[in-house]
Amino acid sequence: MGIRNLELRARAVVEGFRSGLHRSPYHGFSVEFTEYRQYTSGDDLRHLDWRVYARSDRYFLKKFEDETNLRCHLAVDQSRSMDFGTLGYTKAQYAATLAATLAYFLHLQGDAIGLLSFDDRIREYLPARHRPGQLRHLMLALEQPAGGRSTDLSAPLKRLAEIVRKRGLLVLVSDFLAPLDRLESSLSALTAFGHEVLVFAVSDPAELEFGFDQPSVFQDAETDRTLFVDPVAARATYRQRWEAHAAGLREVCQRLGVGHHRVRTDAPLEGVLHAFLQERVRRRPLRHRGAAMRGGGGTA
Repeated sequence: MGIRNLELRARAVVEGFRSGLHRSPYHGFSVEFTEYRQYTSGDDLRHLDWRVYARSDRYFLKKFEDETNLRCHLAVDQSRSMDFGTLGYTKAQYAATLAATLAYFLHLQGDAIGLLSFDDRIREYLPARHRPGQLRHLMLALEQPAGGRSTDLSAPLKRLAEIVRKRGLLVLVSDFLAPLDRLESSLSALTAFGHEVLVFAVSDPAELEFGFDQPSVFQDAETDRTLFVDPVAARATYRQRWEAHAAGLREVCQRLGVGHHRVRTDAPLEGVLHAFLQERVRRRPLRHRGAAMRGGGGTA
C-alpha cells in the first residue's frame, strides 16, 4: 500500500508476482497455465505435446488463442463496514487493490474485464470488455472511496445476474458481514445462470483477533448503533461467533460449488494472485495467452 496510485500499485504486484515465479518453487506454473492444460480422458490426442511429455513425463495439450476468451466481472463491496482498518489502510482500500491487481493481470492476458461496485445498491457498473480505455475506467471506479450504507448483497447480486447475460467468471470481494441465508440465495442465482463464482472474504487482523484490552464503546459501522463492551469478557464469545460465520460462509460456498478464500488485509497480494490462478487451473484449465503475458504491457 506504499504506492499511492492504484494502477501503479496493481502493476507492481503483478510484475513482482511474475518475477517471483521464475525464482520460486512454482517455476513452470505460469508456462503450464498460459500455454497448456493437462490431458484428461477423452481429449483429442492430436493436440498432445510430445516434447513436453519428453521433458516432464506428463501429458499436456496445446491450447489456442481462440479458446481462451474469458469474461470476468469483479464485484467489490464499498459498504461502510469496509471502511475499517487498523494497518494504516482500510479493508476497502485493500479490496480495491486486490480487484485492481486481478484486473491488470487479466488485461495483460487479453481477457474482458468488468466491474460492479456496491453497498446495498449498485454504485457503478462497467460491462466486461477488452478495449482501449477499459482498464483506466475500471481503475477510476475502484478509486472511489467506500462509505456507502449497509451491506446487502442480495439486491446488487440479483441485479448482476440480470444484466450479465453471457456466462463468465464473477469474482466477489467483500467482508461478507451479511446474513448467510440471503447470501446463499444470491450466490445460488448466479451459479444457476452458469457463472463460475469466486469469493474473497476480506478481514482486518483486529477483527479476527479482537485484541482490545480496555472496556470501550463500539459503534456499528453500518447502523451507527453503539454498544459498551468489555473485550476481555466478550472475546471468547466474539471469536466463536466470528468463526461460526466464517465457517458458515465456507459451507455455503462448498454447497454451491463457489470458490472461497479468506484473506487478511496484512496478506501480500502476490499470494492472493497465486490463489486465484490455482483456483482457475483447478476448475478450468486455461490456455495459450503466452504472447500477451510475455510481452507485458501498459494500460489501455
